[in-house]
Amino acid sequence: MREILGRRRRLLSRRNGGGPELIDAALTFATEWRWPVLPGVAPAPRGRARCGCPDPECTVPGAHPFDPGLLAATTDARMVRWWWTNRPSAPIVLATGGRAPCAVSLPALAAAHALALLDRRGMRLGPVIASPTRWALLVKPYSMEQLGELLYAKDFVPGSLRFHGEGGYLALPPSETGEGAVRWERAPLPGSAAPWVPDVEAVVDAVVDALTRTGVSAPEL
Repeated sequence: MREILGRRRRLLSRRNGGGPELIDAALTFATEWRWPVLPGVAPAPRGRARCGCPDPECTVPGAHPFDPGLLAATTDARMVRWWWTNRPSAPIVLATGGRAPCAVSLPALAAAHALALLDRRGMRLGPVIASPTRWALLVKPYSMEQLGELLYAKDFVPGSLRFHGEGGYLALPPSETGEGAVRWERAPLPGSAAPWVPDVEAVVDAVVDALTRTGVSAPEL
């Protein structure tokens, strides 16, 4: 079952479509959904493949916190409004874990094949965030101990999977990063309630099985 219908996805995309809508999206995440957010580093003006941070080899250009640091993430409307009033093009970064969703991400091509297979099986998924290189499936918060036990019990876990848990972060739509636009592949349903997300166990089990069955190469990006 798809969590999101195409029409609703288009409506939300128009509402949160970048530019001035960044502040509206950030306020929705923080105040309605209670997801702690903060501004990320914008891409360097000299090129989209570069990051505005001092690291010339940054692996997530424009899609990570810098100033302020991750611990500053908040749900306070006044702080969020001040940040994006002063930095209107800053990417929106979610501090994962705690009471906020966590995520499992994998390379975009492998993710597209995996989601297609899960759709055919009728598996219910929550929101899915897509960037040009990786897609992230949002899941319920989990602890490092819980994740460790889950992975230890598996015979094989693709090295291309990444886990965004407590102390991690993720760029949210409609951010523009050094790698390109961040969008909803599966958008949350419009409304004031926080989006439903599945357990991490269900997502990891399904994604690992889908990658194994489709035989799609999932390079470690």
